Amino acid sequence: MTSDEALAILPEVLTRDLDQPLCVCNQVIKRAVIEAIAAGADSLQKVQQRTYASDGTGCCKRQVQALIDVIHNNSR
Repeated sequence: MTSDEALAILPEVLTRDLDQPLCVCNQVIKRAVIEAIAAGADSLQKVQQRTYASDGTGCCKRQVQALIDVIHNNSR
């Protein structure tokens, strides 16, 4: 899946602020997280390995998991 296809799946509210950090600890922008998920990262651990998102305090884990759930549940 391409990142454009992943963005098309997401509700509009989840496509806001794409170039702003989703993970403030590691300054990982939301677009990078979405790109990793679109490229096959289907778990929080895989997103962490590819982007370092949620690898700090973990305050963004629920947001990252929500993106994983929406993109992978709607791509099947």
